[in-house]
Amino acid sequence: MKILVTVKRVIDYNVQIRVKSDGSGVETENVKMSMNPPDENAVEEALRIKETGKADEVIVISVGGEKSQETIRTALAMGADRGILIKADSNLEPLAVAKVLQKIIEKENPKMVLLGKQAIDDDCNQTGQMLSALLGWEQGAFVSKIEVDGNSVSITREIDEGLEMLKLSLPVIVTCDLRLNEPRYASLPNIMKAKKKPIDLLNVEDLGVDTSPRIKQIKVEEPPKREKGIMVKDVAELVQKLKHEAKVI
Repeated sequence: MKILVTVKRVIDYNVQIRVKSDGSGVETENVKMSMNPPDENAVEEALRIKETGKADEVIVISVGGEKSQETIRTALAMGADRGILIKADSNLEPLAVAKVLQKIIEKENPKMVLLGKQAIDDDCNQTGQMLSALLGWEQGAFVSKIEVDGNSVSITREIDEGLEMLKLSLPVIVTCDLRLNEPRYASLPNIMKAKKKPIDLLNVEDLGVDTSPRIKQIKVEEPPKREKGIMVKDVAELVQKLKHEAKVI
């Protein structure tokens, strides 16, 4: 079985986000970038499935600029076999990314596609579901446990009422939750080996996919700064302020 894993290059989750002075977007120049955290869980799970002998190859794919190769190399250092970079100059919307992935999947013919449940830069949580609809494959979203058994996959996902367990037939789309596993660190020998692993480079224009945006971003603004709180000396004063100033009681 071949597993395809998607990874995205995003601003590192430890970095304080800054909006550009002209309000055109978020500042990314000279900012630390890393792999989207839920995508790390997807890579880790694919590697674990391969280590049990239930998969033969793990392919990592990213859609973005040249620097996305760094993200792919990180996944290769973790243990993935090869990578594919679809070069795109601008940030594509989820539907466009799903269409691009559809083209690669039709070529590579994997039996399982693992994605992070969402990207921390836009929090869209749409690509996996859209990809499932385009391919007509069964899907499991927000998955916290995966068990492969022959031609089926048993998954566990968290819902409002508790845990939901589903049995899906291959081929399948799975979006991975942070609770799925603990991603491994790449060892120095594997980092060196990753430099020799192949990464196929393709241009998004060559795939014949309509990537034109359907949403127009007008302006990006920082959230308003939190105002200083008011100190009160006792409960009576608190009640008075809630009643007369805040008018919530």
